[in-house]
Amino acid sequence: MKYDLKKYGFLRVAASSPEIEVANVLFNSSRIIEQIEYSVDNECFFIVFPELSLTSYTCGDLFFQKQLLDMSLMSIIEIEKATSKFNATVIVGAPIENNGKIFNCAVFISNGQILGVIPKTYLCYHNEYYESRWFASEYNRISDYIEINGKCVPFGADLLFKDSNTNNIVVGVEICEDLWAVIPPSSSMALAGANIICNLSASNELLGKSEYRNSLVISQSARCLSGYIYSSSGPGESTTDTVFSGALLIAENGILLKHNNRFHSESETIFADVDIEKLLCERKKNSSYRIGSALKKYRFINFNLSTKISTKFYRIYSKKPFVPDDKSKRDEVCKEIFDIQINGLIKRLKHTNLKKIVIGISGGLDSTLALLSSYQSFKRLKVPTKNIIAVTMPGEGTSTRTENNAINLAKELNVTLLRIPIEKLVNEHLKAIGIKNKNTVTFENTQARERTQILFDLANEHKALAIGTGDLSEIALGWSTYGGDQISMYNLNSGVPKTLVKFLVEWIADTQFKGKISRILKDICETPISPELQPLRIKEHQTQLTEEIIGPYELHDFFLYYFVRFNFSPPKILFLAQIAFADKYSKNQIRNYLKIFIERFFRNQFKRSCSPDGLKIGSVGLSPRTDWRMPSDANELIWLSSL
Repeated sequence: MKYDLKKYGFLRVAASSPEIEVANVLFNSSRIIEQIEYSVDNECFFIVFPELSLTSYTCGDLFFQKQLLDMSLMSIIEIEKATSKFNATVIVGAPIENNGKIFNCAVFISNGQILGVIPKTYLCYHNEYYESRWFASEYNRISDYIEINGKCVPFGADLLFKDSNTNNIVVGVEICEDLWAVIPPSSSMALAGANIICNLSASNELLGKSEYRNSLVISQSARCLSGYIYSSSGPGESTTDTVFSGALLIAENGILLKHNNRFHSESETIFADVDIEKLLCERKKNSSYRIGSALKKYRFINFNLSTKISTKFYRIYSKKPFVPDDKSKRDEVCKEIFDIQINGLIKRLKHTNLKKIVIGISGGLDSTLALLSSYQSFKRLKVPTKNIIAVTMPGEGTSTRTENNAINLAKELNVTLLRIPIEKLVNEHLKAIGIKNKNTVTFENTQARERTQILFDLANEHKALAIGTGDLSEIALGWSTYGGDQISMYNLNSGVPKTLVKFLVEWIADTQFKGKISRILKDICETPISPELQPLRIKEHQTQLTEEIIGPYELHDFFLYYFVRFNFSPPKILFLAQIAFADKYSKNQIRNYLKIFIERFFRNQFKRSCSPDGLKIGSVGLSPRTDWRMPSDANELIWLSSL
């Protein structure tokens, strides 16, 4: 598979820690050029090197030596030539003299041109650090330009670099201690538009420092809504009392995309594909970013970032973005969601001063989850669980398996169970309005509305709250009957997608119950998903399967996550789904299901526009009051045509 990273808004970046020798500029520059070539061979044309990587960071008073400074400048020229040969953009660290002062600098070189020199802002001068002995700060510079190899080059920490090919990539540079400052320069850069922050560092190792450094990089990438490339000096930098490890980190908006194992003896480079489009989406929605303003003015320098169709992709996409891959994290998420559901219902019951609820149970995943969270809510309130009125309403499409599971679970939980068959009621209603054909949507929806009427009437009679059970996936697809299961007095599952509902019920079966209840819950998880609204040919076997009608929920949840959470275009969602489901579905299958998702999502907004109160659970929600405001008559044509 070939990957057009630029088309889908990705930028491939590299953090490199080359093998170096203290003060051996020729050796160091040769290793830097080797890593440039290595990166280009890996189809990466943007590489960040460590602080003072040309000379090494630990040169001490040798920084005053003209020979060292001159050789550093000569090596910059050699690297400039290498970037022309490889069409690369690199940022290297070097000591540079200007106006009689030495600055600890990052040199931005692209396609054979030195485009800017950025001096370090915050010099480190405590414990093992003595930078102020040799270097002047950005605050001490007196000119905006510097001459290198006969060319006038922009000079200052007020430089940002914009890719003229896309205008979407803006690069800001800070150096080591800048990140550890109370207000890092990158914060202001981000507000000025920088979405890729590069940090050239020489961070030595101390006990516990690595974890703290990682958290700084990750949190700053989140705070700046940016990609963050961190490159630190390797073990060759170690001398006298200090040891360096060559830590390399690439983060994106609070997520660590890639890191290396420290203490490598040779040159090491890591790669990651940063999703620029995702970052821009986050910024557009983030109110603090919209109203924020940079703390200083910046000069923008254009550069041309080389790209080409890639044969590899450095990101992995989970089939289930709503479900954590790590089991321990998944258990933590399940517990938190369950607690949110429980406490949401507790609050609503206290506010309405109601002591009872009415809930329809079908033996399916959604009603089971709502029943379980209701059960725990009543336990915490110390209200008798008999005040939970669980109603099973079998119709012509109800299978023996689901009905038995619903009844047995209600009995084991010691809730009040009502069995109210609806077959006769539905037939009488259809006869009264002159409808005989049962192979229609009318017949299906009549059952849903009949059940809803029963629940609402029982709620009135018992002074109870009618609980809704429809999940987030069904709400997105409009897989509910308007005026039927689409409404309730309070929906416990409105923020939980179908793929996560199953994990929740499995987690509850494993951690909250044992014995017969646990066995019932596991059988419910294994039961095929069905609306059970078409008459059964064989009572024990369900032939009306939801996923055969509208497509797999795992795909629809994947589409939903990236469509609503990040506002990605259908072609990009298709691209990501191909990566995630390469072993399961063909491109054409994914495209067809994505079309179904788009059509249903747009055409069922009218149902969401009048949805009842329901719990907001995660970062994707469709409530018209908290998350998703969309006109009910929006046309989906341009989204479909893009496919």
